[in-house]
Amino acid sequence: MKRIQKLPDHLVNQIAAGEVVERPASALKEMLENSLDAGASKITVDLAQGGIKLIRVTDNGNGIAADDLPLALDRHATSKIASLDDLESVSTLGFRGEGLASVASVSRLTLTSRPHDAEHAHQIIAIDGTLHPVEPAAHPAGTSVEVVDLYFNTPARRKFLKSDNTEYAHCAATFERIALAHPQVEFTLRHNGKVVWRLPQQTVAERVGALLGKDFVEAALPLDTQAAGLGLTGFVASPTYSKASRDAQYFFVNGRFVRDKTAQHALRQAYRDVLHHERHPAYALFFTLDPAGVDVNVHPTKIEVRFRESQAIHQFLFHSVHRALASTTAGASPAVQLHEQPVAESGATATTAAAFAPPHHTPQQASLLPARPSANVGRTPLPQTYHYEQQSIPLHVAREAIGVYDKQFAGLRDEERQQPAISQALAPTTASPTVTLPAASEGIPPLGFALAQLHGVYILSQCEDGLIVVDMHAAHERIVYERLKTALEADAIPMQPLLLPVSFAADRFEVATVEESAEDMKRLGVELAVLSPTQIAVRGMPVWLKEGNAVELARAVLKDVREHGLTQVMTERRNELLATMACHGAVRANRQLTLPEMNALLRDMEATERSGQCNHGRPTWSRLGMRDLDALFMRGQ
Repeated sequence: MKRIQKLPDHLVNQIAAGEVVERPASALKEMLENSLDAGASKITVDLAQGGIKLIRVTDNGNGIAADDLPLALDRHATSKIASLDDLESVSTLGFRGEGLASVASVSRLTLTSRPHDAEHAHQIIAIDGTLHPVEPAAHPAGTSVEVVDLYFNTPARRKFLKSDNTEYAHCAATFERIALAHPQVEFTLRHNGKVVWRLPQQTVAERVGALLGKDFVEAALPLDTQAAGLGLTGFVASPTYSKASRDAQYFFVNGRFVRDKTAQHALRQAYRDVLHHERHPAYALFFTLDPAGVDVNVHPTKIEVRFRESQAIHQFLFHSVHRALASTTAGASPAVQLHEQPVAESGATATTAAAFAPPHHTPQQASLLPARPSANVGRTPLPQTYHYEQQSIPLHVAREAIGVYDKQFAGLRDEERQQPAISQALAPTTASPTVTLPAASEGIPPLGFALAQLHGVYILSQCEDGLIVVDMHAAHERIVYERLKTALEADAIPMQPLLLPVSFAADRFEVATVEESAEDMKRLGVELAVLSPTQIAVRGMPVWLKEGNAVELARAVLKDVREHGLTQVMTERRNELLATMACHGAVRANRQLTLPEMNALLRDMEATERSGQCNHGRPTWSRLGMRDLDALFMRGQ
C-alpha cells in the first residue's frame, strides 16, 4: 500500500498552474490584473506567436520593492489581502497570490520592477520554477513581466494548445475585456511586432465605441441606474441588434468580467418579449456593489462569482434593463447621445414628456403627445389613443404632372377624410381627445403619414426623410399586448360582452377548466360559460380583441390554464398568455384599412413602449431613407 506523502513545491505549483493557467490568455489575464491592481495608468502588451512564445506586460504602476521580488513569485504571497475579513470583501482583481507563481512554474519568467521612489530597478528570473538571485536592472518606474516559452517544461500540456492564431484570438479577447472595463487606463497591444490596439485614456462611451464598433454604438441605449447600494451603468443594444451567439455580451462585476447565471438569466428575461427566437442580446454592462455582497473566490480563474443576495440582484438587473428597453418606440432613432442620461433618485431612468417627444417637437408641442406608460405599470391608467389630423406633405415633384389624379380621386379623398379616424378594430371604447399635429413645415411625426397599403400586409408611409414600411399585424400585436399588460397590472382587462355568444365544441378537460376557473378568467377579459358537457359559449372578450376570433382566443386561454393552472398563468406565464391573446386579436393580413386607420396605427406605435418589435421579437417597421432610394435608382451617380 502506498503511503501518503507531501508533494514537492515545484509539483504543487505545476498542478495549480493547470487550474490557473489554462492557456496563454489565462497568463495574460493574471498579469494584466496585477498591473491594474498596482494602479497603472498605462499598460503595454507584447505577444509573439499567439502568446506561446512571448507574453510581455509593461506598466507604470507602483512597482515592487527589491526585497519583495522573490515573494511575488512565491505561492500564496500577496499584498492584497491579509486576513479572512479581507477575503470576504475583496476589492482588487487579484487576491490569491498564486498567479505569477503558477506562470513561473511552467515558463521562463523575468520580473523587473522599480518603485517610484527607488533609484533604479531590480529583476528576478525564474526558470522552470527555480528562482535566480535578485539583480539590478534598467527599467522606468513601474513593472515588466516577461513570459517566454509557455509550457516548455510540460510538453504533454503544450501539445493541447491550439494554433498560434487561435491562441492569439483568446489573448485578444482577454485584452479587450479588461480594456473595456478600465477606460481610464491607456492600453497598447502588439502581436509579432505589429500594433493591433492603441487605446488612449477615454470615456466609457468612447472605449465601448472603439472596442465594440460603430454599429453597436448606433444601436446602443445608455443605462445608468442606482438603488440600494447597487449600480448598473453601460449600454444595452436595441433588440434589432441581436446576435446569433453570445459573443457580444460583456458583463462586469466591480470591474471584473464574469459569466454569471443569475445575471445572464435576468438580462435574458428583460429581452424576453422583444427578442426573436434564439437570437441573443448584445450589451456592455458594468455592475457595482459592495465587495462584501459578492464572493469571487469560487473559481480558479475568477470567471464565476456568487452573489449573497442573488434574488434581489436578479430583480435589480431585470428591471433596470427592462426600463431601458421600454424606450425603444417605433420611429425613434436607435442612435443616442451616450454622455447624457439623467438618473432619478429611485434608480429608474428619468422619463419626462419632453424626453419622449420626437426630435422635431418643441417642449410646448411635447405636451400634446400621447402619454407614455410609466415604468411603474401597476399604477398606470390605460393608454389613450389620439386622433391626429394629417396635413399635406410637401412632395418635391411637379404638381401639374399629378393633377389628373387629384381630379379623378378628389371625391374619394374628401369622403375618406370625413370617416371616423379610428375603426372599431383599432379604437378603445373610451373617448379620446383630439390632437392636431403642427403643419408639415414645422415637422411631421417620426413614422410620418400613411400613403397606401401594400398587398394587405404592409403600410407605406412618407416620413421626413424617406419611406417607412410597417408590418401592420406585428405592429398592432405589440400595441394590443402592451395595453393588455397595463390593464392587467391595474386590476383586470376591460371586457366587451358579445351581442351574440359564440359556442364551440369542447372536450371534458376544457369544460372542467371553465367550471373551475370561469370567474377568475374574467380578469383576463374572457367570459366563458358551459352550455352542455360538450359545449362552451364565449360571452365576452377583451375590448381590444373583440374583432378577433373568439373561439381561437378561448381555446388558447383554456389550453394555458389547463396545462399550467390559473395561478401560474396569472404570475409566471402571464406575459406569454397575453402575447398569445394579442396575436389572436391583432389586425390580420389582407384586412383593408383606410388612411385614417393606418395613421391611427402609426400614432399608436409612436406612443407604445417596445413597439419596434412584435411580441415574438420580429421588427415592426423599417425605414428607407432618401439616400437608400437614390442609390436604388443611381441618382447622382
